[in-house]
Amino acid sequence: MCTRCLFSRSLCKGQDLMSTETLGRRYIQRIGTLAPVITLLGLTIFFSVIGRTFLTRDNILNVLQQNSALAIMSVGITFVLLCSEIDLSIAFMATFSGVLAAFLYVLLVRVAPNMPDTFRQGIPILAAILSSALLGTVNGLCTAWLGLPSFMVTLAMFLITKGLALRITKGAPIFQIPPALQRLGTGSVSLAGFAVPNICLLAALSLALGFFVLHWTRFGRYVYMVGGNRQAAELAGINVRAITAACLSVCGATAGISGITMIGRMGSAQAEGLEGMLIDCISAVVLGGTSLFGGRGGIPNTLVGLLTLGVLHNGLNHVNINIYMKEFISGLILLGALILNVAMARMKRPD
Repeated sequence: MCTRCLFSRSLCKGQDLMSTETLGRRYIQRIGTLAPVITLLGLTIFFSVIGRTFLTRDNILNVLQQNSALAIMSVGITFVLLCSEIDLSIAFMATFSGVLAAFLYVLLVRVAPNMPDTFRQGIPILAAILSSALLGTVNGLCTAWLGLPSFMVTLAMFLITKGLALRITKGAPIFQIPPALQRLGTGSVSLAGFAVPNICLLAALSLALGFFVLHWTRFGRYVYMVGGNRQAAELAGINVRAITAACLSVCGATAGISGITMIGRMGSAQAEGLEGMLIDCISAVVLGGTSLFGGRGGIPNTLVGLLTLGVLHNGLNHVNINIYMKEFISGLILLGALILNVAMARMKRPD
């Protein structure tokens, strides 16, 4: 007779069945966790077989360089999604910061020709980043302290920053930008005999800093706690409002850095053209496995998602596919990632 239950064998069988179901659920969750990595490897193998030049060193550097500004922006949106919020203003916040940096530089060149070049370039760059951080703080204050949905607040900020960028440029590109940003966007440094683009180093530094903050600081632990269970975080004495506002401020700052990086890479600042970065940024973070419901994911997931998105977009250029079908395929992959994301979140909930 079973030693765990002297009076009912059916109870033991029920417990064994529950144990088997729990193990099965954990096994499925582990597969779901590895799904982004499997997707990345599958796409890499597929495009390397189809396109002979896909795995060349020049093409790999091209993929990294094309997605570096997106990586910087994705660090901020990772913080926001981890605390169970959303920011729809990041693309035009980046646009506004780039336009502001170029506009202030042109203004200083004209009105202060004798100003030291370091200040003439540094002031516009610093002002652009601080302005974006301030706008992100406004998003955070409206969301955390006024209780407005972050979806609607950031949608309003989307329109505000778009309008400011259009007002500054009057619809015309600004081609005179700080030389420091040009060097950042197009220059490179030699590391171990390889020419590594400066923009890639900045992206790597941003990802490393984001990883350090989320995994090695108290603030990072609070972000996960707020996103995982906001009520429990409040009962634990965490200032949920401050954490939420701080995450949206970080997102604004990273959008600003991404914006000034992009004008350095493109060689001009214009009020339109970066709209797609919003979709790409959220897609990359979600593709990597960061939960839309908060509390699960992180910078490693974002890195996997960025590489997956970069491989997908670049690989489709090596395949003879209609340009309109590329958007269709990208949308299908994003939809699949969303379905997997929601399914993993539901399996993680206790019955």
